[in-house]
Amino acid sequence: MQIDTTATVGMGTRVELIGVVCLMLLNGVCQMCLHRIFLSAIVTVGFWSTSCLGQTVNIAELVDGKIKQLAGGFKFTEGPAADDRGNVYFTDIPNARILVWTIGGELKTHREKSGKANGLYFTPKGSLLACEGGARRITSQSPQGKVKILTETYGEKKYNSPNDLWLDAWGGIYFTDPRYGSQEGTEQDGFHVYYISPKGQKVTRVIDDHVKPNGIIGTADNKTLYVADAGGNKTYAYRITGPGEISNKKLFCESGSDGMTLDHAGNLYLTTSSIRVFNSAGKDLGSIAVPEGPANVTFGGKNYSTLFITAKTGLYSIKMKVHGDGR
Repeated sequence: MQIDTTATVGMGTRVELIGVVCLMLLNGVCQMCLHRIFLSAIVTVGFWSTSCLGQTVNIAELVDGKIKQLAGGFKFTEGPAADDRGNVYFTDIPNARILVWTIGGELKTHREKSGKANGLYFTPKGSLLACEGGARRITSQSPQGKVKILTETYGEKKYNSPNDLWLDAWGGIYFTDPRYGSQEGTEQDGFHVYYISPKGQKVTRVIDDHVKPNGIIGTADNKTLYVADAGGNKTYAYRITGPGEISNKKLFCESGSDGMTLDHAGNLYLTTSSIRVFNSAGKDLGSIAVPEGPANVTFGGKNYSTLFITAKTGLYSIKMKVHGDGR
């Protein structure tokens, strides 16, 4: 068995394991045990490379192709979310329709009369969560197609227009509740962020100090929640300490966003007039130009290494050198 005993860590730092390996061999460590120890070291090095030392420094490290339009002719596309095969579901809000772009390159209609659904997200069991902005509620559609209302009021008052959502590791759901356009019929006292408990028994208002929260997403390790205050043109990072428990609010970057996503290296993709990308330290890496103004973004396709972008009347994609967070 031949193994490379040099692992590269970000920022040019190299971790040399040769001396450790030789010392173990001299002390009679069996080859199988040595192999296991070495693999453990590589996992540890990989973790530190991504989370601490290996910050992406330029957008050229991420992009691996040119942007292309997959489909067009919609009224306003939003809410892309990939299922466990990489098929990407998205919404056409004014037409109250949820569509899917398959890994085979086909466009299909998934659901009509969607309550003018906006943001989407899949559960591990394959249910499709939806922010039904027009119907002012959060729903879950089972793989068999049955739609269940998870919440439609807070404090006995209807939501404004649920916009985006994220499912945490405990099974709880964070969602934003702004309102765009006419404010007629609003019942809440402002635009806030809420949390549905893992068993769906309780809804808590967790953020109440944003101008108009919009995009929301958490990291795969369940430690950080990003929330874009589109109204305040800022994005914040929060520490997740438990189900529906967040603290240590920090300004992440001076940019708001509509929908957003993360890659496995911790880079955050915001939708403004283009796709703006920031590494996990908040450094602006540059932007990806899109023919139409982007509204939301996610990783999907085979290996989850394609970035899918909903932008006004179209659905676009671009090949990447990275893949989606948690994939």
